[in-house]
Amino acid sequence: MKYLPLIVRNLFRKKTRAFLTLGSIAVALFLFGLLVTVETALSQGVEVAGADRLVVINRVSLIQPLPIAYRDRLLQIPGVTAVTYASWFGGVYQDERNFFPQFAIDPESFLKMYPEYSVPPAQWKTFLGDREGCVVGQATAKRFGWKVGDRIPLRGTIFPGTWEFNLDGIYTGKRPDDDTTQFWFHRKYLEERGPEWFKGYVGWYVVRVDNPDHAVDVVKAIDARFANSAWETHTDTEKAFAASFAKQIGNIRFIILSIGGVVFFTLLLVTGNTMAMAVRERIGELAVLKTVGFTDAGVLGLVLAEALTLALLGGVIGLGLAKAFTLSGDPTGGLLPIFYLAPWKMALGLLLAAMVGVLSGIVPAVTAMRLKIVDALRRV
Repeated sequence: MKYLPLIVRNLFRKKTRAFLTLGSIAVALFLFGLLVTVETALSQGVEVAGADRLVVINRVSLIQPLPIAYRDRLLQIPGVTAVTYASWFGGVYQDERNFFPQFAIDPESFLKMYPEYSVPPAQWKTFLGDREGCVVGQATAKRFGWKVGDRIPLRGTIFPGTWEFNLDGIYTGKRPDDDTTQFWFHRKYLEERGPEWFKGYVGWYVVRVDNPDHAVDVVKAIDARFANSAWETHTDTEKAFAASFAKQIGNIRFIILSIGGVVFFTLLLVTGNTMAMAVRERIGELAVLKTVGFTDAGVLGLVLAEALTLALLGGVIGLGLAKAFTLSGDPTGGLLPIFYLAPWKMALGLLLAAMVGVLSGIVPAVTAMRLKIVDALRRV
């Protein structure tokens, strides 16, 4: 730490150049923070999926329903310990742009299947006794300013008409990246008011297995049970099911790696050029440092420390701004329900910044280390 004032003084002797380089690094790391946040949002179901949960859908398509009678038959399959179901509603609140997912659920089994969601017991009890009740995620309630006791109207699209719900509860997630944008209501309410063709059917089932290691066997058993029936099934682990949706958007991880690679290479050029110029301008000073007792290794460490300090400082600023931006929530109005920059991804960004600092500073540092005192002083 005793060399820190010297390092900072050397870095900012050319303030304009130093701040421009610092700004370049900060912008690059801000972009990195946003990219990994978007990647998390688009693949959020994959990362938080339960290892012991399976999703059972119609073999033809997710939009095709399955009979409600399948619930009891699923419970009879060895390895299955619990079953719940849900249906997509697709309603509109005030405007089509106000998108949030709405599910008609089985209240008695749904919350037990998803212990990562938390609803105050009193609110859940009210919801269980209210056929027109609903439970909304904290993010959606905050977005529209809803509070418990409000009457919420939705305009049906798949199920026509105006549907009104009593907001009986607001759920939260136990993990930072849990989806708190959903809207849950009673499936029986949907069946009572919905069209005749949907009575006796649900959208999909979620199954819990007794041991995640047996998931493959249970998947095969479920699909075999309903093979050659009028409503054949396709079963996947919840993680694989969520990943299939992420793949429909494209290979987000490849896009991020490509952009990140370009940014990383550009940062190397910018920071390396800055450090090379700084060393060139200080040849005489470096010779003096060696004259007064600094070793070659000491000069090497000093220049590397300057490059590392510059890169880390820019990284901290950029990632700090990215984190502050994500704290305001989803900027797309519902398309990215989980807009969260995880601490470990911020640490990864700082690691990348440190790599930029070391790699960009290594050539100027070695040049300074090999500098001969006589040669250097002769140039002055």
